[in-house]
Amino acid sequence: MTNNLSIVQLLLHASWVVQAVVALLVLGSIASWAAIFRKMFALKKVVRLNDDFERNFWSGTSLNDLYAAANQNARNGGPMERIFANGMREYQKLRERRITDPGALLDGARRAMRASFQRELDTIESNLAFLASVGSVSPYVGLFGTVWGIMHAFTGLASMQTVTLATVAPGIAEALVATAIGLFAAIPAVVAYNRYSHDIDRIANGLETFMEEFSNILQRSLGAGTAATPSGH
Repeated sequence: MTNNLSIVQLLLHASWVVQAVVALLVLGSIASWAAIFRKMFALKKVVRLNDDFERNFWSGTSLNDLYAAANQNARNGGPMERIFANGMREYQKLRERRITDPGALLDGARRAMRASFQRELDTIESNLAFLASVGSVSPYVGLFGTVWGIMHAFTGLASMQTVTLATVAPGIAEALVATAIGLFAAIPAVVAYNRYSHDIDRIANGLETFMEEFSNILQRSLGAGTAATPSGH
């Protein structure tokens, strides 16, 4: 309690620049923690939805049934389900135009899935740039507050005839609070950024693997000479 009170007292007696820096860092830290928790729940949801769809995909359900279910569940489905739906939609559109060349059909489905993959990845990566910015900028903002506070403290000491540790320490301590809060804001943001970047890479690899496997299924169905749309896998 005494330490908390002393920090508050130091901030109350600090210059307005240091107070502004600390306020900015506190706001950045709060926003960073909010982004961390939002991203944590969002990534867990993405993994769960992808796992559920992949389980259904390999359960033997026909592609037509999966496509119909994906269209009905477009808003609540996961990235993998939407990528599948976009690939199937393009495949069916090309067949409706009486395009029978297997290469053209596969290329169209792959392009549609690749475009959908990029959109999904952009959505999944949202807020990562903010965490990276907080993690990289906060220490420098805190350091700026510290340097300014030290300059302010020494300026105040210039008019004193006798300078002791008791007169120097409070001003230095006020300034160092800004650096401490800058590190407090930066460290969780950097840790979360690294963790979520790894998780997103795993999700992206899983989506790319699924796209290749789905393309292989379409290729086999075309090679087998199936009718309008592939019905099984």
